[in-house]
Amino acid sequence: MVATARTCYSSQGIVPDDPERGRWAGLARDLYQAGHHTTFQHAHFQFSLENVSRQFIWSFLHSHPFYNSEQVSQRYVEVKPDQVAIPSLENGSQQVYEETLKKQIEAYQTLVERLTPVVAREYGKVFPNRKLDDPKHQRAIRKRAMEIARYVLPVAIFAYLYHTVSGITLLRYARICDQFDAPTEQREVVRQMVDELLAWDPEYRSVLEEPLPLHELPESQWCGKIDAASQSRAREFTADFDRRMKGRFSTLSNWSPEAESVLARSVREVLGQPTRRLPDEEAIDLALNPARNLVFGESLNLTTHSKLARCLFHPHFSFHKRLSHTADSQDQRHRMTPASRPVLAAHYTGEPDYIRPDILDLSDECDDVYRRAMSETWEGINRLAEMGTETEFALYLLPNAVTLRFTESSDLLNLRHKHTMRLCYNAQEEIWRASVEEASQIREVHPTIGRYLLPPCGHRVLSRTKPICPEGARYCGVPVWKLDLEQYTRVL
Repeated sequence: MVATARTCYSSQGIVPDDPERGRWAGLARDLYQAGHHTTFQHAHFQFSLENVSRQFIWSFLHSHPFYNSEQVSQRYVEVKPDQVAIPSLENGSQQVYEETLKKQIEAYQTLVERLTPVVAREYGKVFPNRKLDDPKHQRAIRKRAMEIARYVLPVAIFAYLYHTVSGITLLRYARICDQFDAPTEQREVVRQMVDELLAWDPEYRSVLEEPLPLHELPESQWCGKIDAASQSRAREFTADFDRRMKGRFSTLSNWSPEAESVLARSVREVLGQPTRRLPDEEAIDLALNPARNLVFGESLNLTTHSKLARCLFHPHFSFHKRLSHTADSQDQRHRMTPASRPVLAAHYTGEPDYIRPDILDLSDECDDVYRRAMSETWEGINRLAEMGTETEFALYLLPNAVTLRFTESSDLLNLRHKHTMRLCYNAQEEIWRASVEEASQIREVHPTIGRYLLPPCGHRVLSRTKPICPEGARYCGVPVWKLDLEQYTRVL
């Protein structure tokens, strides 16, 4: 870090790292206090994390854009009963917590088994020429059953992952780890990360700050405790929010009214062309049509490096979103489409409030298991709240299915990339449905832009890239590139 800072003022070229870094501690502190933090971005640190909750990952590790993670998937790896955070509780709360947890795990295991034949029937409709008794296809079917069954699991379930951040991000972790939704776990995990940092380079101690206390953050004045008053406010809020949603997963709430003309003008600016030579519709076509802009046929996302594609930064769109915790945990991995996600305690109504996968319509038996699991989960959380259990620990029992309500915004460049990935039929079902709704609503307000919000196969067929589907053995079984957006439909 110091070597990069010294290079800025060096007349002798690149300044090498000084093994006696301690003598430059004053310079490091001066740069840090002045806010000149780019020098802290060069060093990156990769952590292997185990036994951290999905709640912690969603609320803290993945709540910002400046990281990279690869974590175990609940969609494709079966969850074992002992892979869960169990806090140390008192006054009978421990028994309630563990009994509720046991019911959730049992519901998950039951759903995996009972959903498997249901999924197999639908899988057979999509792939009529496949032998369903083939072990390879049996594994694919079971994975899809696990994908649905995981909705009943609590957000306390453990994950393991690689997590890579820069030095400045790690310093930010240390400063703001004491916040909602899981402050106890956040403080402990960050403490261990910082210990590893200091073991590698003790000089970071010169700029390390203590965490901002939770009680000094403005959120703490409004959120945190579950009681009758907070639940009443939450019910009023959710009812108001859901009215605006009009039954959708994602509702367009704000957009650039002149998006198409702004986009066209910026294309002409890049190319130095007058309107007479390059009218709006042709300019937009040049920027967005994969048949003309072959950047969009690439597997590698090159848009932020392309002069013409960067014109897509200017149009903006905002959406009210209503997703499950498990779907949003994947949605938030699109780090350049940021959102203002909630403090979960502030949204807790005391009543079952969850997303239900459509495939449950095909089995009354599975639907009964699912609904009973949700009812028992909220009953357990409410009992813990009545017993005075710390809110953060009681909410570890919230199921993956719990409904999250928030606003998400994006520029067109990054939203286009997200839709490319999530309009694919292999995408998680809720995110896929939300993306279909978003693309449809954008088409209504900006049809020239909207016609180019397509899945990977749609871009590749226009750009004449082969194979049309880039997924190989993971091909969804549907020639989506032949369908119009209005024809998109799926069960699995």
